[in-house]
Amino acid sequence: MKANYRKAQAALTLLGVPTYQRSDMQHFAISAEDTNSYKFCDYYDGHAMPGWDFGVSPIFEKTLAKFGLHSEWINPGELGVYEN
Repeated sequence: MKANYRKAQAALTLLGVPTYQRSDMQHFAISAEDTNSYKFCDYYDGHAMPGWDFGVSPIFEKTLAKFGLHSEWINPGELGVYEN
């Protein structure tokens, strides 16, 4: 995994974001099914959260942006992390 992904994963983990390594991807993903995921992402109800874009917290996206990354929904249960 590239250094920017490792640094972003470490920063998100410190925030309490549930990250994990998928076997079919070279980078990490974010669980939207973890007990605390609702604080950072919500596929179904995130649109109702003030300031959230496409069900993702702005704090979460700003953290990824510091490392030249962004997130995209893979399915309602997980977000993939990709380079800008």
